[in-house]
Amino acid sequence: MVNVNGRVAIVTGGSRGIGAAIAKELAANGVKVAINYNSNSEAADAVVQEIEQAGGEAFAAQADVSDPAQARVLVEETINKYGKLDILVNNAGITRDRTFRKITEEDWTNVIDVNLNSVYNMSTAALSHIQSSDAGRIINISSIIGQAGGFGQTNYAAAKAGMIGFTKSLALELAKTGTTVNAICPGFIDTEMVQAIPDEIRAQIVAKVPARRFGLPEEVARGVLYLCQDGEYITGQQLNINGGLYM
Repeated sequence: MVNVNGRVAIVTGGSRGIGAAIAKELAANGVKVAINYNSNSEAADAVVQEIEQAGGEAFAAQADVSDPAQARVLVEETINKYGKLDILVNNAGITRDRTFRKITEEDWTNVIDVNLNSVYNMSTAALSHIQSSDAGRIINISSIIGQAGGFGQTNYAAAKAGMIGFTKSLALELAKTGTTVNAICPGFIDTEMVQAIPDEIRAQIVAKVPARRFGLPEEVARGVLYLCQDGEYITGQQLNINGGLYM
């Protein structure tokens, strides 16, 4: 078991939803966290404040991680503040759901850029620092949609499936160095995005989940902590947190 107290992490898209829960869970266990956000500074500052009030350490860092230059600046800012980087959680993501006949080139490009290209941008910027850690971790927040597909989500499914392929390949390359690379594939998690679904559709979704409920962001966050603390011999894997919806 790795003691994560004093480790340093970047969580992209860390200002709300699953990302915020991950940042808070890591900070509660002594990890110093760079909470990345793109546009919602108030939400990011609120997460930082909550962490600091609980005795943790964090700072908000603006960057559009779909831009390689901004991803590099985010890593540099974290190194300048904390002196090292042990954990990278690639969580930033957006949806632009439409049936394939209606999807636009912009819908496709934006989702691929934010959900998939950001994983490359951040990983390549952070890799040398993470490999300097004695317990380097790269954790990519993919999705059940990347495994099973989703109606009206060809762009999102392609990006999330690409994250899984990226995870497996980079894990093979880094295994001998002691740095692990894993993906977490949440099912339907009770975030703002799911809460916006009409009640009747939500009921239909829950009826298909063997656990008969939506997951909680905190449950995904505990999966991240598990991989950071106990994942020395786990790499290239998909941790499915989905209530049994996809096996």
